[in-house]
Amino acid sequence: MVRSLQKGLHTRAIILEAALGLASHMGLEGLSIGALADVTKMSKSGVFAHFGSREELQIAVVMEYHAKFEEEVFFAAIREERGLPRLRALFERWVGRVSVEVDSGCIYISGAVEFDDRPGPVRDALVAMVRDWHGALHKAIVLAQEAGHLHADADVHQILFELHGLILSLHHDARFMRNPGAVGRAGLGFERTIQFYATPLGLQIDEQTKPKSKSAKSAKPRAAAKKRA
Repeated sequence: MVRSLQKGLHTRAIILEAALGLASHMGLEGLSIGALADVTKMSKSGVFAHFGSREELQIAVVMEYHAKFEEEVFFAAIREERGLPRLRALFERWVGRVSVEVDSGCIYISGAVEFDDRPGPVRDALVAMVRDWHGALHKAIVLAQEAGHLHADADVHQILFELHGLILSLHHDARFMRNPGAVGRAGLGFERTIQFYATPLGLQIDEQTKPKSKSAKSAKPRAAAKKRA
């Protein structure tokens, strides 16, 4: 029984990995039991035994994508010191993830396009995962305020909105427009955002801890930050 269970879990993991690859290129709507059977060289009944419906398969893919995203972005970044060092790590790892997905696609973004006006369990799963990630960013911004790295009167929701906007622009320009300078522009946008909202202490800490090779300096945002301070 133990061997049978282990074999079943292993087979399910193989199917799920193949489904994630298909969804990255074709979208969640491109998933089907038949297409997955072709890719994995399994029978339709074999695939169906692990995922009872197309909807269940789509939700499983969303959850698998989220787990990988957490591992590569969130759990790696929270090792950094609370405040701007952690917020920067979260954003830069997010950018790194999007950069890798230029040739495949982001399930969060493509899924939002596919299911934005289609209520149901798949949309609910997507929304829950994105809200979970937004919650982590929101907390990181609040912790940066509490550490004195960001102005106490800064609108946390606005900062989150601006950071997410940079990621959406990056994905659009890099994947759709094939603009080779998109990653650099996203990085510069982050620098401008931080320099506007950061306190003098925050700017000092950020300058001391950020990777020097990735520094994107601009006289205008620094002037804006000094004026605000």
